[in-house]
Amino acid sequence: MKLWKTGWMLAVLGVVMAGCPTSDPDDTCARDSDCAAGQRCELATGRCVARTDGGMDGGGTGAVDGGADGGTDGGMDSGVDGGTDGGADGGASCVDASDCLASEFCDPTATVCVPRCTTDTDCGEGHTCDTATGRCEEKVVDRDPSCTADTDCLEGEICHPTAKACVRTCVSSVDCPDSAKTCDPMSATSSQKICKCSTDVLCNLYRETSDLVCLNQDKVCAPRCTADVDCAAGQICETSTGQCQAWGGTGAPCTGEGQSTCDYGTHFCGTNQCTPLPAPTCANYESFSGKGDLGTMGPILYNARLVSVVTDSAYCGSTTPKQVKIALSAYNNNPFPTTRSGLSGFFFVRVDGTMVDATNLMLSAAGNYTVSGSNRERAELIVNLCYPSTSTSVSTGFYFTTGNFLCYQATF
Repeated sequence: MKLWKTGWMLAVLGVVMAGCPTSDPDDTCARDSDCAAGQRCELATGRCVARTDGGMDGGGTGAVDGGADGGTDGGMDSGVDGGTDGGADGGASCVDASDCLASEFCDPTATVCVPRCTTDTDCGEGHTCDTATGRCEEKVVDRDPSCTADTDCLEGEICHPTAKACVRTCVSSVDCPDSAKTCDPMSATSSQKICKCSTDVLCNLYRETSDLVCLNQDKVCAPRCTADVDCAAGQICETSTGQCQAWGGTGAPCTGEGQSTCDYGTHFCGTNQCTPLPAPTCANYESFSGKGDLGTMGPILYNARLVSVVTDSAYCGSTTPKQVKIALSAYNNNPFPTTRSGLSGFFFVRVDGTMVDATNLMLSAAGNYTVSGSNRERAELIVNLCYPSTSTSVSTGFYFTTGNFLCYQATF
């Protein structure tokens, strides 16, 4: 009987001693409280190791640790021992996302599975949740993306070699931020995929300033230039757009009409020199809520003129019998369709910002849609608008999807 009691007491003493902090160099442990600050107890080996939970401990693994330490440690140890230990207390080892749970991602630096965030509150002060990737990132307000090397950029970004701006790398558009949602190869000579932008408006999404532009050539959000010194060699700053342009911007010589050799989406050829597209300053544009649909890649409207003003109640009705015909000139990287019926993405915007399909305002008779150029790159489109008989002026707005917004105002 005494021998049995002696053996039982030694066993209890062994368990107690196993849970006590030790100064032994191998840092053995039985729970997190046995380890120093910034460490956790790896139950599979019984040793203290550096924490690798990326600061998300407060809402996840800490609660598990606390429960385990609170009197049920023995049961928890047996349940998470071996290969699943990391997942319950800081993340299992991983090489890529396939090694982790759906609610985790593989931290490439620590090579462990880390819980995905879903809201900013998961990340702690000074950080925000990128819901596209599930990663907590440093909160940056009006950050300047300028760079000279990849080390100037955040994790998951590279320094664009010609734009000299930090851009996110991607596999698909789901990896990209709302400001640059297109995942495409960097260039014709580089297969590296990056997130590309489409408009200046989207580049400045969630920013307190509007100092970024979507570069015409690289499709990267970069700081607006203010002088030629901001641009690379052989380029000039087009201050009205904030774009660095090759010689083909304002004042460059050109021949023909429309885009010619001028910079696409920002200039047109008029009186034998490249001229900036007119800025939209009308009330139609100010009231327009679809500015995110605009861009510099679609068909570009560069001119408008008044064709005629007549009274035609048969076409317009008795309430608004005054028929106003306006001709619009446009150029396009792609051939315009041969007939009006093939035209799409062309809209008229009223003064209150509402819009209608402008192709419905074009009559099918000959002369209301004329295509020209060796590659059908230019078009003249005549629209018909109806106003009250007392009207003596009009304010109109027009655009093509992913193209520019053109205001046209006339008095008659």
